[in-house]
Amino acid sequence: MSNTTESNTPKNIRIVLVETAGSRNLGSVARVMKNFGLSELWLVNPKCDRHGDEARQMAVHAPDILDNAKVVDNLPAALIDCQRAIATAGRIDQGEMKVTTPSQGMHWLRQAKTSAIVFGAEDRGLSNVEIQHCQQVMRIPVNPEYPSLNLAQAVGICCYQLQLSKENTPNVVNLTSQIAQDLIESAPIDLANRNDLEACYQQLEAVLLKIGYVYPHTATHRLRKFRNIFDRANLSPSEVAMLRGILRQVNWATAHLD
Repeated sequence: MSNTTESNTPKNIRIVLVETAGSRNLGSVARVMKNFGLSELWLVNPKCDRHGDEARQMAVHAPDILDNAKVVDNLPAALIDCQRAIATAGRIDQGEMKVTTPSQGMHWLRQAKTSAIVFGAEDRGLSNVEIQHCQQVMRIPVNPEYPSLNLAQAVGICCYQLQLSKENTPNVVNLTSQIAQDLIESAPIDLANRNDLEACYQQLEAVLLKIGYVYPHTATHRLRKFRNIFDRANLSPSEVAMLRGILRQVNWATAHLD
């Protein structure tokens, strides 16, 4: 396990909050990020004021994180340039997506150059559609009788586990495949980023709809399976480019057939 790089510091990992409603929660998240040396905060369609008094009071000595936070309209925009993204969820309709532990999840994130941890809105968490933009789902083990964590608490637990992952290597027995284990043993990894993969998935869906392999009412379910396949493959930028080239040619060929 000797080739693992230490260049993947916390500065390479962004915290993404989706539709955060509470200013105090937002300020508390900024504070705990500062505690653990993280600085990249991305806000997806926030429902509160990051510049308001409540947010800044809770941030204490971390107003710079609030000031420098990037605000975007949707989750794919928040994951631009990320090679890996992990969704946090309390109640999981996982389907075929891997559910991992904080220990394994944080180590997995640090194998890539740029990664993201995604947290949902306080009242609803992340939707199934939002989760599909990530490669893995992480669940914090809590008391099943009261599983709801405060947003800042959840962020703090992940940040702490991220700090531990710099020193401890998790048990890789439960990783999804030999490919994933090989990647851990051969970092750094040249992975395609999420925006290129998302463009590939959208292109794939359009082609599959055009040739009749999927229909509008089945496309979401079928495409979820393709996402899982490609995400497990840990595609490189050149491999994604090759796949997109094939899809473009299929699209051209179907338009010119008798």
